[in-house]
Amino acid sequence: MVSNPERRAALVDAGVEVLAREGARGLTFRAVDAEAGVPVGTASNYFTGRADLLRQIDTRLHTRLAPDPDVVAELMTRPRDRSLVTAFMYDLMARATRDRTGYLALMELRLEATRRPELLASYTKSVRGDLEEAMEFHRTAGLPGGDESVAVLYLAMLGLLLEHLTLPGVLEGVLPGVSVPDGLVERIVATVLPEGQAGQAGEV
Repeated sequence: MVSNPERRAALVDAGVEVLAREGARGLTFRAVDAEAGVPVGTASNYFTGRADLLRQIDTRLHTRLAPDPDVVAELMTRPRDRSLVTAFMYDLMARATRDRTGYLALMELRLEATRRPELLASYTKSVRGDLEEAMEFHRTAGLPGGDESVAVLYLAMLGLLLEHLTLPGVLEGVLPGVSVPDGLVERIVATVLPEGQAGQAGEV
């Protein structure tokens, strides 16, 4: 395998673009080469096969879509209450919306994982790791609610992101007077963390 970190990263990002636009079936080395603007055959020198490329796309997307440490640091200066949890959910929505291509590629990875046992194992591990990391962050930060709250927030936000980034018309006006997506983010957090639970930080 060729060792050129910058070229490899560019090829992986090109793979993200192809995966989001064409789906897993369109993710060929030739398509990645064309997207990256490199000679035909370049990608085959950097990846052992499509499974290797998919795994590296998974790793890259978890970096691309990760929270900005500076944003997290600023948010953590605020009171540890429900409004802070809402702010974190706003940040999640903003990151996914800014990098819609990356998030769509993540969705395609989920579908492809159902067809490829080797990808299913690695992708399940990475997503589960993200969820457990979110639970640990919530506990350590002293945010209201506990692991159950984080799990429900995860599931609710996953559904909101899926609809908003793929079929936004489904949600438009579904709750009169509630904006999409910000108003729905607020409703999700308020439902998962009712006012009476606001001070129960760390409870599981």
